[in-house]
Parts: sequence; C-alpha cells; structure tokens
Amino acid sequence: TRCARDGSAARARGSRAVSRADAGRYVCRATNKHGSAVRSVVVTVEYEPSIGETGCPAQRLWVEGMPAELACAASGNPPPRVACAKLGDGQDPPPASPNVTRAHAGTYQCRATNAHGSALRNVTVAVEYSPVAVSLRVVPSANVSRGASFSVECRAEGLPTPTYGWALPPANNLRFAADNRSVAVAGAAAANRGLYTCTATNRHGRRAGSVMVRVDESRLALAASLGSLGAVTAVGLAAAGGYYLKSTACKKGEYNVRDAEGSSEAACLHRQRHDRGEIYGIQLTQP
Repeated sequence: TRCARDGSAARARGSRAVSRADAGRYVCRATNKHGSAVRSVVVTVEYEPSIGETGCPAQRLWVEGMPAELACAASGNPPPRVACAKLGDGQDPPPASPNVTRAHAGTYQCRATNAHGSALRNVTVAVEYSPVAVSLRVVPSANVSRGASFSVECRAEGLPTPTYGWALPPANNLRFAADNRSVAVAGAAAANRGLYTCTATNRHGRRAGSVMVRVDESRLALAASLGSLGAVTAVGLAAAGGYYLKSTACKKGEYNVRDAEGSSEAACLHRQRHDRGEIYGIQLTQP
C-alpha cells in the first residue's frame, strides 16, 4: 500500500510529526498479484490560533463619527473565536452600530481562542476628529489701555493638529507667532480695537472662535478734561481779576462832596455797601 498527495510522489508508511503542510487530499493504492484498489483520503490538520499583522494590524486609525468596528482576523483550526477589549476598561469594544468618539482611542487586546489554545495581540487605535473647543484668551486683559501691549492666544483640540488663521482689525503693529496660534500687539491704538476671530482647521473640518478687544482711551479723555478745566479756570481767574480790579477802582480815588452823590463812583460805593454790607470811606479834598 502506498499513499501520496495528489500530484506528489508516494510516501512509505511510517510515523512522523504532523505539520500544517500535511493537510490535503491523498490517494492510497493497495496492490497484490491479483490486482489493485484505490481510495482517496482527505487529511485535516488542526492547530492552535495565531494572529498576524496582515489580518490584525497593530495600528488603527478611526475617524470620529464613523461606525466603530474593531475587526481582527486570526488563523487556526478549528477557526478561532476572536474577542477584543480595551485595556483598563475590562469591556468589549463597541459594536459596529455606534459611531466612533474620542473615547474609543487607546490600546485594545485581542484574543483568539480554539480547542487547541489561544493567541494575544495588542492593537492601538487613534481617533482623528475635526477641531473642537476653540478658545481665545487676551493677555493680560481684553480691556487694553492705549499704548499698552497685549496678545491674543488661540487654542483648539483636533487630530491632526489644527492650523490657525485670523480675521482681525488691520494694523501695522501686529506680530504673529511662528505657529500662528497667537498674535501680539505692541502699543495699542484705536485701530487695534474690535473683533478678533481665530479659525482652527484640519482635514476633517474647521471651527472658529472670537473675542472682543477694547482699547481704553480714558487717559486721553481725562487729559482733555483737565485741559478744559484749566481753560475754564483761567477764564474764571481772569474774570475774578477783572472784578477785583473793578471793585478796587471803585474803592480808591478822590471824591468831591458836591459831585459824589451823582457820580458813578458814588453809585459803585453805594452798591457795594448794599450788597456786601461793607462801608467805604470817601477821602474829601478841596476843589
């Protein structure tokens, strides 16, 4: 009796270690002097599971919002059952129906099992997503004094890392950071007040955020007020001086008794006496 795999040379009978390569269809032929008989035999080789890079890549990239499914193929006979769980969670991965979220990112351990043993493989999942949580911060404050320096910083979450663009009041005192995440303003002026908008962009989308910057010119207003007050004070002092001079002129001089009663000086003296309760003397001289 001789048995051989289809298309291969016949092998003598005997025992040896079985390998996966021994699986297949064999033709066995029994012969004696009266003739021969032929029979086909199918040999199946069972073996423990194994998980390779081809059926189960160690690095996966998911996109937020897409269906979540962690498929991992393993070889083995009988065909192994494969289950994956996120390390540290103690839970199976989400089924295919829910959508991917950033919480799915992490390392998963996949286990393939059949009657002859099991095999393990770790899979790292990264989740990409469009920019979110765009925030702007004005340092030191969004209320800026004229002539002071300030900066506007923009931050956003996203994978891949977002790039940044700006829409802001045009001015010649702006300086952008190398990564365009911030803009610095030296010597704030009226041209720098207004809405500062930052847009974060990656290949999955974009998102914008804004902040209002106010340039406070109260110092100039105070200076102008002080200037106006100074001018008013000067006018007031001039008027007071004129009044003093006028009242002094009314107090001093030479008066004729006969003419004093009808004179303007006498009228001035009379009025001052009536209004202020003061009594002035008139120095009499001979005509």
